[in-house]
Amino acid sequence: MQSLAIQMLTICGISELADQRERPVTHVLSILDPDHPDPEAFEAYDPHHRTILRFHDIIKPVQGMILPEPEHVQAVLRFGHEVAEGRDQRVEGHLLVHCHMGVSRSTAAMLTLMAQAGPEESEDRLFARLIEIRPQAWPNSRMVEFADELLSRNGQLVDALRRHYGRQIQRMPRYVQLMHDLGRSHEVEMAA
Repeated sequence: MQSLAIQMLTICGISELADQRERPVTHVLSILDPDHPDPEAFEAYDPHHRTILRFHDIIKPVQGMILPEPEHVQAVLRFGHEVAEGRDQRVEGHLLVHCHMGVSRSTAAMLTLMAQAGPEESEDRLFARLIEIRPQAWPNSRMVEFADELLSRNGQLVDALRRHYGRQIQRMPRYVQLMHDLGRSHEVEMAA
């Protein structure tokens, strides 16, 4: 992400936030469930730019839950623009994206930010970089579909997501049952 002047990219879950406070985090994208309290770990962080988004980690409507919508992914892209606008004000930075577990919403958001910053970078390379940052990445397919459209990737980001899911199932077969249990069987089927 050289165009963002960000030297370090981190994805984590809420339980890992305290471990990041010693690192010079300059930008944080927090994706939280709507009713989840703001993590106290940020009180120990140095001053940083932070954006908070609130929606659930689901891919189809569920009574009483908030689906990721295009406006949420647009907010991720606005955050990316804000990071890029500040690039001349620093030599280096550290971008931290987190959600509850650091597996789905946060990895979809980081993928979106990397695709935004590197429009010429291949989709498979973006997923390879994502795995380098967060090996357990299973990006929320609904968010990736919106990112694909908003970034004019013409379905190529979604096609790469299918291949990514297939590789992740090979590496971590337990994800098949986990995704079924979470009501996300469609994502497992995407890999077939």
